[in-house]
Amino acid sequence: MRARRLEELYRGYIDCLNAQDWDRLGDYVGDDVHYNGKHVGLSGYRAMLERDYREIPDLRFDIDLLVANETHVASVLAFDCSPKGEFLGLAVNGRKVAFSENVFYEFRDGKIVNVRSLLDKLAVEAQIAR
Repeated sequence: MRARRLEELYRGYIDCLNAQDWDRLGDYVGDDVHYNGKHVGLSGYRAMLERDYREIPDLRFDIDLLVANETHVASVLAFDCSPKGEFLGLAVNGRKVAFSENVFYEFRDGKIVNVRSLLDKLAVEAQIAR
């Protein structure tokens, strides 16, 4: 798949997440998707995202940086949101926090099959320590 087409697919995926259009998630994510080395499958991936939105009602995925080749997308996602209760093991309790996620996606046959994600927990810790 051409890199430009993969970028377009990825932007569609982010739009799907932001719309919480879970019925379309399978248009972008493969049935056997892995997340951070663990097989979660499409249903597990969807459950993880639905839980994220329950715990962070104002969650929005904003692309800050996007690089693609024929099989992979690397992205920095920016977040500015108010998680309820604990987030990343930290007592955020509705406070507004800004942080980023560095995430790498592997695509096969036009769908995400592997996701590697790293959240900037230090940024959140610094904000709630104030």
